[in-house]
This record gives sequence, structure tokens and C-alpha cells, in this order.
Amino acid sequence: MSIQSSIKSITIAQIKKKKNQEKITMITAYDALFAKIFDGEVDMILVGDSLRMSFFGACDTLSADFESMIYHTQAVCNGAKQSLVVCDLPFGALANPQETLAWCIEIYKKTNAQAVKIEGGIEASDIVRFLVKNGISVMAHIGLKPHFVRFEGGYKIQGRDTKSAKELLETAKVMEECGVFSILIEGVKAEVARQITQNVGIPVIGIGSGRDVDGQVLVWSDTFGFFEDFKPKFVRQYLKGAELVRNALKEYVRDIKSGDFPNDDESY
Repeated sequence: MSIQSSIKSITIAQIKKKKNQEKITMITAYDALFAKIFDGEVDMILVGDSLRMSFFGACDTLSADFESMIYHTQAVCNGAKQSLVVCDLPFGALANPQETLAWCIEIYKKTNAQAVKIEGGIEASDIVRFLVKNGISVMAHIGLKPHFVRFEGGYKIQGRDTKSAKELLETAKVMEECGVFSILIEGVKAEVARQITQNVGIPVIGIGSGRDVDGQVLVWSDTFGFFEDFKPKFVRQYLKGAELVRNALKEYVRDIKSGDFPNDDESY
């Protein structure tokens, strides 16, 4: 038996069984290097279209396309052999069911991703249902949806009033009925996120939606302090990554200029 075949990767079924049993852990990754570091430490790795902001430097996620998502998912899958990998579908992916399915099939054929993530409400239910019937595992994304940032006029917290809370709960139930294996809920008032979690039978993964959900996801560059422009309220930084790298880089430059690097042991 090869080393590769002996590695047991986390499955969709295992993620679903964690509901009400243990908290689910998830983080983003965009390349093989960090995916390998994260692999096996978290349950799921999301290849998010957030890469357009944290990796590319864009002001939002809307410029991501299928080709770049497939490229980065291939890279992540090269590094991650245990954690379940989810590929984000980019803005414009829900034009029609047949086209969306064609892209999902392409993702499945060209990468080892086990699921896709779709941003959308009840209006996306027909497409989600169609994908599931054709063997595509789907994670729904409701609440604050970055794809709607220009339509909404910014990033706005959801579930602030009774009407919004009711709509979010209804959307979550519809997504469950459509067959999604989990729901990512972003930027939603904590109490509303708790109610949704208690009223659906599938895992709910939160980001900026309080603690009373089935799991959490964060963007890795936020979590480890590499993104310095601002820190969202919901982010806890576990490392001052940018500061550490910057200090190490200064030491590297200093050693070159002083002639200390490379020394005899570092030369052929």
C-alpha cells in the first residue's frame, strides 16, 4: 500500500456527523505550502475567492474567475491530503444551472476538492438542488455575502431585525432541503446564528456570527497577522506574522550587507 493511499481524508459524511458532537474547524488556504501546514490540523480548508483580496490585493472578491479558483484549488489539494477541501464558486457562477454544473464538473475533474461553496439565498435554490442531484457536494453561504457588496453598498451585518432574522432562517431551511451538507453563515447577529444552528440538521459554520454555531472559519492571513490594513472585529490574531517576517527579512538583509551570509558552512 502506498503512503498516499494509507492517508485517511476527512469526508462529507464525517463533517455532517460532527453536528452537535464537536466543533468543526476550518481555515482558508490558497497554495500548497500553507495547505500542507494546515492539513490534518483543521477539519476543512476553504479555497476562498477571498484570495483576490488577501493574495492578489484587490478591494473585493468579485474579480475572481473559475480558472484562478481551479488553479489555487489544485495547489491546495497538492498540499492537503487529510483535511476536506472546499472550492469557492466565484462571482457570476450562478448564471444558469447547466453552466454552473459544467464548472463544478470541471472543478471535480481537475482538482481533489470534495465540495464547492455557493453564495446565495433562496433565489439560488434551484441551482443548488440541481448540483446536488448531479453528485456535487455543496456548502451554502448565507448572511453577509461578499458577492453582493456592491449591490448592498458595503459589508453589512445581517439579522439586525425580525424580518431579516426570519428570512435568514427560512433561507437556511431551504438550503437544507436542497441537500447542502453544511451552511457557512457570515456577518450575522449571534442570536440569529444560534437560532439557525438549532433549527437545521446540518452543520453551520460561522464567521463573524458568534460562538453558538457548529464551527468557525477565518481567513488565514487575518488569523495569523499577515494582513495589516485593518483587523475585523470578529478576528482573533494568533500570530503577528507580518511583523515576524519583516524582522527576519531585515536580519537577512543585514547579514548580506555585512558579508556574514553566506558563511563557509553555507558555501560549496
